[in-house]
Amino acid sequence: MVRRLPNLSGLKTFEAAARHLSFTRAAEELGVTPAAVSYQIRGLEEQLATALFLRSTRSMQLTDAGQLLVAALTEAFDGIAQAVARLSELKGRPRLTVTTGPSFAAKWLVPRLHRFMQQNPSADVRVEVTQEVVELGWTGIDIAVRFGRGNYPGLRADRLFDEVISPVCSPRLAASDPPLKHPHDLRHHTLIHVDWQAEGATWPDWQMWMRAAGIDSDEPLRALHFSQTSLAVQAAIDGQGVALSESTLVADDISAGRLVHPFDVSIRGPAALAYYLVSPGPGAGCPLVESFRDWIIAEARQMQSAA
Repeated sequence: MVRRLPNLSGLKTFEAAARHLSFTRAAEELGVTPAAVSYQIRGLEEQLATALFLRSTRSMQLTDAGQLLVAALTEAFDGIAQAVARLSELKGRPRLTVTTGPSFAAKWLVPRLHRFMQQNPSADVRVEVTQEVVELGWTGIDIAVRFGRGNYPGLRADRLFDEVISPVCSPRLAASDPPLKHPHDLRHHTLIHVDWQAEGATWPDWQMWMRAAGIDSDEPLRALHFSQTSLAVQAAIDGQGVALSESTLVADDISAGRLVHPFDVSIRGPAALAYYLVSPGPGAGCPLVESFRDWIIAEARQMQSAA
């Protein structure tokens, strides 16, 4: 049977534009200009004799025809990506691509990854570090660790940790003059902040911790700000100040003696937010994905039990 398919380049361009609902972001992903994306979409609409987008000056929406087509393309592209991934397995080298954020990769995943490699010595593992939420499937990503609410339609989401937030600093700083014996002593030291947004929820900050520690003071304190938790933790290790960090990302540094908890006061992170392992749903059938999922969940449980 001869398949009557539109221009495949146009279909790929349409899928990207439909996913982003933006010609500009689709162009960035594809490495072309927005004008080229517009030209491809217009040609596809002419070939299909139907409109795929409803355009206005401020927004873009899919038509019913566009929604039907993008659903079919997503399924098809996912199938192609899975088939391509299987090719390496046919050569005896199963391959796994994991994506996660930079702080989680540096402070938790990478230090433990050798244990997964020992269990799967023939596997090729690629870790892609990005803050963007990358779709699994045809993008070449097999599995992801993401910080959020666990709402990933059509995918499996396993909650990994319940976070506890507390101050950390280097042992040298804790014993310095003036020492850190009481939360009030923080006024003599630099507070290290991590500036980021957590999906609309209020993530614990120094002001919240101060209230929990019974400190009611508006006295301005020396501050050092970072956009990544891993950078804030490294600054604390280097003795540049006291950082407020979640337990997951400092567990190894605490165990190794690079950091200490100067005070016993800690607060819990919002119940709605956590690190989740995001993977294809049941029936996806990739043994290496299932092996990685079992391994990382076991690692997370072991760390929580030790804590």
